[in-house]
Amino acid sequence: MLNIIWLGFFFIAFLTGLYRLLILGETGIFNEMTQATFTLSKTAFEISLGLAGILCFWMGMMKIGEKSGFIEHLTRFLNPLLKRLMPEVPDKHPAFGAMVMNLSANMLGLDNAATPLGIKAMQHLQAINPLKDTASNAQILFLVINTSAVTLFPLTIFTYRAQMGAADPTDVFIPILIATYASTIAGLIAVATVQRIKLYEPVILCYLAGFSLLVGSILLYFSRLDQATMQEQSALASNFIIFCLIIAFMAGAIKKRIDVYEAFIDGAKEGFHTAVMIIPYLVAMLVAIGVFRASGALEIMLDYLRSLLSWLSIDSQFVDALPTAFMKPLSGSGARAMMIETMQTHGADSFAGRLASIVQGSTETTFYVLAVYFGAVGIKKVRHAVACGLFADLIGIITAICIGYLFFA
Repeated sequence: MLNIIWLGFFFIAFLTGLYRLLILGETGIFNEMTQATFTLSKTAFEISLGLAGILCFWMGMMKIGEKSGFIEHLTRFLNPLLKRLMPEVPDKHPAFGAMVMNLSANMLGLDNAATPLGIKAMQHLQAINPLKDTASNAQILFLVINTSAVTLFPLTIFTYRAQMGAADPTDVFIPILIATYASTIAGLIAVATVQRIKLYEPVILCYLAGFSLLVGSILLYFSRLDQATMQEQSALASNFIIFCLIIAFMAGAIKKRIDVYEAFIDGAKEGFHTAVMIIPYLVAMLVAIGVFRASGALEIMLDYLRSLLSWLSIDSQFVDALPTAFMKPLSGSGARAMMIETMQTHGADSFAGRLASIVQGSTETTFYVLAVYFGAVGIKKVRHAVACGLFADLIGIITAICIGYLFFA
């Protein structure tokens, strides 16, 4: 599957380039596409280099958390749910702790912390994977939930909206929360359907109901705050919780008389090795996406879609936000650039500007996460991970469009 997708990016870009050269007479198109290969190769390396320090720190902290026993205590609450969703993973396996930490960081909007924790979880799952080049059921479920995970505090989006002059930068908070929650549930259902996981079991239903109640309560609380207070309190909560975890890891290790510094160094060494290992996978994926973007294939698709909707007399306001939607599964930086471009062109408080912001917060970057997480453990056969991840993205984007019309049209 990954091989077909990777080749597909290049062939679609090549055919689009031929069309623009032979039909439209744009002689510089292949120069742009070739230049994209150099630019994105450099970008992929810089991303990996930037991740090295973050991976070293957080994998070092994870090693302290493991040895202190804190992560084991943290996962006990979710153990009944995780055992039913991932029956092939042994009870109280360290992968559960890393997964809980990763999903918690995603919920708090702490992307830099979430990535190394997610890689650590994937490495734990790889240790019990009988087919080392093929994604296991547990790895696929974790990846799909990760790429569609609920984000409670989308601070980056609020910041960009404020910089672009939005009257109320946080007015997209509730729509984003609804869209990202729909994406998460859709991803879980998709994987459960393929893997025949019985979501109707009482234990699973109780957990899902509890999570829904938690999200609803947070939604209700923050929806009553003004924008400045919302940003201040959400930022405080996110950063305070993550720093408390760091201190708790260290305190637990000291209590057990563990050499905290040595434990950290051991984990940091693993983090550096991981950062180097993911470079080829990241280069392969980002270069393919970059060439696809440079070819103009995305813009051509949008133009045809806009014409079709006009011919069918269907409202096409949402098409102006679709560049962000199409780019979101492919490239986080690309989707962010598309969101900013939409707000610059149409205005931060326009329907398209708000909808692009909602779409940006509805899901994670599926192909980037897939390249980094699976690349870190050498997985080449991804099975149904891409299909389920893209289905979650699709539901998140459709929900974002519907909620956008409901709130702002």
